[in-house]
Amino acid sequence: MGFVRRHPVVTAVLAAALVVTGAVTLSAVAVWRAAHHDEARHVDRADAVVVLGAAEYNGRPSPVFQARLDHAAIMYRRGFTREVIVAGGKRPGDQTTEAEAGRDYLVSQGLPDTDVDSVSIGNTTWESLRGVADFMRGNGLRSAFLVSDPWHNLRIRRMGRDLGIEAYVSATGASAARTTQTRFYGYVRETFAYLWYRVARH
Repeated sequence: MGFVRRHPVVTAVLAAALVVTGAVTLSAVAVWRAAHHDEARHVDRADAVVVLGAAEYNGRPSPVFQARLDHAAIMYRRGFTREVIVAGGKRPGDQTTEAEAGRDYLVSQGLPDTDVDSVSIGNTTWESLRGVADFMRGNGLRSAFLVSDPWHNLRIRRMGRDLGIEAYVSATGASAARTTQTRFYGYVRETFAYLWYRVARH
């Protein structure tokens, strides 16, 4: 107690550092655990499978995006849903939106065009999911599997539920992030992105 009285500023800084370190550590563990848990193992069916957009090149999905789309196609064919929704807007200079490119890809892979929708809204995950939530409400859809890369699971599930979607996560197991270093950076970035979202939203 004597040290605290003599050095209140140092004590406050150390306490704040402990709180921040604890928050980062707990978030990192939560992100890791969510990334390694496929909720499709426990939930048999949802109203839709939602694919979060990624880069596309003149209508051709990038490897990251294609991996997500292929995962959604597998889920559709296995009966987890009868509707796939692809999300994502257009970047400056793009000829098409991520959602349109993804929808075209899925139809080219044999999914019925009547069962694949595109929501071409948003340049951030939050904006895209908000567009999806509005689309789902307008079409009487309540529940969805959200498909992205594994380290996104915790944040997108939280966002989806905050937007009123009965959200579950089923990440692609074939991420284009092949190296340990790339995956590590993905987890680190997502830990801080999740923390920022929690702070900004609340």
